[in-house]
Amino acid sequence: MNPSSMIGYRFSNYSAPDETPFERLFGIFKQLLTHTSGDFDEAISWLTELDKEYKLTTPDYGIGDFIQELKDRGYIKEENPGDGEFIITAKTEQAIRQQALEKIFGKLKKGKSGNHQTKYTGNGEESSSDIRPFQFGDSLEQISMLESMKNAQINNGIGEFRITENDLEVNEKEHKTQTSTVLMIDISHSMILYGEDRITPAKNVAMALAELIKRKYPKDTLDIIVFGDDAWQIEIKDLPYLQVGPYHTNTVAGLELAMDLLRRRKNANKQIFMITDGKPTCLKEHGRYYKNSFGLDQKILNKCLTLAQSCRRLKIPITTFMVASDPYLQEFVHDFTEANQGKAFYTSLQGLGEFIFEDFERNKKKKF
Repeated sequence: MNPSSMIGYRFSNYSAPDETPFERLFGIFKQLLTHTSGDFDEAISWLTELDKEYKLTTPDYGIGDFIQELKDRGYIKEENPGDGEFIITAKTEQAIRQQALEKIFGKLKKGKSGNHQTKYTGNGEESSSDIRPFQFGDSLEQISMLESMKNAQINNGIGEFRITENDLEVNEKEHKTQTSTVLMIDISHSMILYGEDRITPAKNVAMALAELIKRKYPKDTLDIIVFGDDAWQIEIKDLPYLQVGPYHTNTVAGLELAMDLLRRRKNANKQIFMITDGKPTCLKEHGRYYKNSFGLDQKILNKCLTLAQSCRRLKIPITTFMVASDPYLQEFVHDFTEANQGKAFYTSLQGLGEFIFEDFERNKKKKF
């Protein structure tokens, strides 16, 4: 096994001053687990090879010590007690999502009962810097005592201090709205073609977005679906294990499932993020697959455009993140985006996370 064959990863023996041997290895191990789709044995094999190349361990702390500490800390467990075969635990799955969040979005503090701000003001949950006169129905908690007392002194004098309703001013509050997001991930075979691993960055983005929403916007919802020949929903906990298959790209099935999931959500704001690297090449009709990998098939394309228009009528914007730069693919994305009146980004794998984060944060200020 040659560590140099792991495209996109370069390791060194650098460690932060306060890092323990376990923490140094664990950071690399979590990346390897994402790359190997949660396969513990394969990740440890990679780690062992990298240790030989980059001297990651010390004479006092080896890979065996690391495995034992993983077990002691509850990051791994035996699949069947006594068989010596280990699998990762839910604790590790959460740690991988946390690493993805920190890597892509930075270390974000857990917010209050997070929702998405809109441009509207009124009774809400979070104070803004705006001050306005008191109105019937405003809560006592909103009253700005400093501004109100200042008004009372100006209006009534300080000799015989009194405060009236006309003196009261309140801190404006921002309306909050909750957002339902569906993230579509292309798992067709092209996501690992030509020696480029596109699925691992897509997984990292999905895990980071899931962790962001869980921590900062807990009242939001995030559904994740994958699409190849067909489309199906996966749980957030399944993301580290996600793999590309020998599939065509059934964008139609992905969009239909996304729309179905969003119909069930009660939130007013709904949106779809789609990560893909290729053109739609497949759809399913009357239980049979219709496939064409050569160029843009007008039959498939028309169905995609029809669904994009349907989402527009339902006020569901679609943001497409195209991790490919072929001109004819850009033409498809342009037509698709125009039909939906959504947005499209043509991005490198390195910039994918930042693009999605910025767009997600920008959308939270809108009312769709």
